[in-house]
Amino acid sequence: MVGSRKIGIAAVSVLVIAIAAGMFFWMKTRVPAGSLTDGLVTQSDTPPVVENGQAGAVALPAVADEHPLDPALRLAREALEKFQREVTDYTATMIKRERISGTLGGETRMEAKIRTRQVEADKLVRPMSVYLKVLDPWLARGREVIWVEDRNDGKLLAHEGGLKNLIHVSLAPTDRLAMMGNKYPITEIGLAKLMEKLIEKGERDKQVGPCEVTIRSGAEVAGRLCQLIEVKHPERDARFDFYIAQIYLDAERMIPLRYAAYLWPDSPDAAPPLEEEYTYVDVRLNVGLTDADFDPTNSAYQY
Repeated sequence: MVGSRKIGIAAVSVLVIAIAAGMFFWMKTRVPAGSLTDGLVTQSDTPPVVENGQAGAVALPAVADEHPLDPALRLAREALEKFQREVTDYTATMIKRERISGTLGGETRMEAKIRTRQVEADKLVRPMSVYLKVLDPWLARGREVIWVEDRNDGKLLAHEGGLKNLIHVSLAPTDRLAMMGNKYPITEIGLAKLMEKLIEKGERDKQVGPCEVTIRSGAEVAGRLCQLIEVKHPERDARFDFYIAQIYLDAERMIPLRYAAYLWPDSPDAAPPLEEEYTYVDVRLNVGLTDADFDPTNSAYQY
């Protein structure tokens, strides 16, 4: 009897360890053939608004002797300032795919609720708050993650879905288990962070050297009209993060609905391999999220 009890405890321990080790294995699980973004994204074949810093068929302000990235950076800063000024929270379906340690993982589709960060007079009045629920792939379906920057000692709270929902974990966002299958920690998620990263990359790339930049109107993401900003580094250089980057900026709301980056192809005839992509669809701004949306005791959640 005692021996059977020890065996039972050992079996549960092994199961707990296995579940913990598999937690946040976002992208290693594969999806069926095809892409979750198939049919959602269309590129633009209209004449460029700006090409290599020069105004094109549709005039935008241009500055003499400026870097080709400067028009795109001005647009990104304007978008970020508008977002920070006007948006307190939003919901969306997020589709992401990332290359980690040289291996491109499968796609993950998630329901996302995000409340934006606000600081007044050096005081945090609205902490950044994130709720995620995995919708695809099916092996990870039902996984929920909550992170609020000033709660739970800055740790995220998560659990697996379905029959694997046996334990809850509390992890630092950069913990090894939390980062398994993730290129970035949960603290870097969201539209504002994406814009901040793009501006940071652009400013860094300006110091490295020239690049080719094109801005076009008429692209779409899930039926939303967008401006397509494409940045290309024709010459392979380890100081650049990508060969081609594409940013789809919602023409009306000035929010980035999609970012995709590609590496240099191994041969001139080869397609550039995908490095990372993030697509936001069904984005609803200022929906009035409350603390309950980021509370694991919420009865709508499976914690």
